[in-house]
Amino acid sequence: MKISGEAIMENRSVSVIIPCRNEENYISDCLNSFVKSNYPKDNLEVLVVDGESTDQTIAIVNNYSNKYPFVRLINNEKIITPIALNLGVKNACNNYILIASAHSEFPQDYISILINRLKELNADGIGGQLITDVKNKTKKSLSIIKVLSNRFGVGNSLFRIGVDIPTRVDTVPFGLYKKELFMDIGLYNEKLIRNHDIEWSKRLIRTDKKIFLIPDISCKYYARETYKALAKNNFQNGLWNILAVYITKKISSLSIRHFIPLIFVLSIVIPVLLSFFYLPFILISLTLVLAHFILILGISIKLNDKATGIFYLLKAFYTLHLSYGIGSIIGLLRLDKLIT
Repeated sequence: MKISGEAIMENRSVSVIIPCRNEENYISDCLNSFVKSNYPKDNLEVLVVDGESTDQTIAIVNNYSNKYPFVRLINNEKIITPIALNLGVKNACNNYILIASAHSEFPQDYISILINRLKELNADGIGGQLITDVKNKTKKSLSIIKVLSNRFGVGNSLFRIGVDIPTRVDTVPFGLYKKELFMDIGLYNEKLIRNHDIEWSKRLIRTDKKIFLIPDISCKYYARETYKALAKNNFQNGLWNILAVYITKKISSLSIRHFIPLIFVLSIVIPVLLSFFYLPFILISLTLVLAHFILILGISIKLNDKATGIFYLLKAFYTLHLSYGIGSIIGLLRLDKLIT
């Protein structure tokens, strides 16, 4: 898509906010995306909000800011992501906000396309699709990204599985928004270590604002490459799904897809517990476990190719589903302490 000179107009300046901590392996590629961007640098600033990194991240960002005046480093002494994002918004000088990630790379026309499509669609927020990738390509890591791009792995996350036409959605991963929205509905909820972005998008939609996912453009996100890292990340996602609902007092802060792993794990665990009182209940759990295995085996066979492996795909599915669901169960158990 070619962007005409008239398309980039006065007052369409953009502030990119990148929260990060210890991202020395990724931050350079992310920043290079905006250095190479075709968006006029006079209308662009990149704010890297660092959570007191202990690796070489700060030195790397300082090298960029010394060379490129539109790159700025902001310290986030409280470390957590929603505080970093809010610091970025408060320090942003421009009229539009683009939320980015140190684990991401963006094509040179990403901002140009988003800001033009935002106007064409009369949208309040807009984002492109997400291509999941890994730095180190092995059978294991490539299997993980296939699962993270599959509907049975991530549900109806349209930004991961793709759309053919501009589609109204409840959230986008690295979206462009009018800065005034943060003044209208408030900043990110700093009590939410996870899911702050989803909760903010849900808050936005409840005010009748529109977020669009477009097929015109996509960005690359580098995923976790080990089962341990995948499990840790999704355990926290599941945990904070429950805590987010409790903290915001609104189940609408999330979507139904965020609770499917919890329902799956509970549907296995509860019959097992009931079987201590009436043994045939165990058959329910066994049936669900078998049905789940047959389903993910069939999907794994379909997804498998020379670069992956059925065993790696199966393990990735189990790791994703179980860690997410168990995290949600732990979240339910923690509510007792929060309530008391």
